[in-house]
Amino acid sequence: MNTSEKTIITVESTVNAPVEKVWAYWNAPEHIVKWCNASDDWHTPKAENDLKVGGKFETRMEAKDGSFGFDFGGIYDRVELHKLITYTLGDGRKVKIIFEDAGDETKITESFDAETTNSIEMQQGGWQAILNNFKNYTESN
Repeated sequence: MNTSEKTIITVESTVNAPVEKVWAYWNAPEHIVKWCNASDDWHTPKAENDLKVGGKFETRMEAKDGSFGFDFGGIYDRVELHKLITYTLGDGRKVKIIFEDAGDETKITESFDAETTNSIEMQQGGWQAILNNFKNYTESN
């Protein structure tokens, strides 16, 4: 593969909740810390979010046993209320999240530039697991 070509990974889910609730739960730090992990042995002890063009966000993800952790963050490029969020991660990769309002449910489609350390399957699986956690958290609260 040409090194200038980017691999874009997409994950999606339909959440059984109106877009206003989905948007609030996706963006409010008090909710982010409750759903932003890929598995039960991880947690998110801290989240900060300044949801506006040029605003920054940072989420701290850690293994519950303290063996590993990392910060995940970036800067917002576009924000369209209840419709679209795009941002650039600290390493320059781009992320696009589309929220499709269908009344009592909301489809979320998240596309992101793959990184080169982990396999495409591992990245897609991790991001999908976090999205599934978001869906379960939002629907049960």
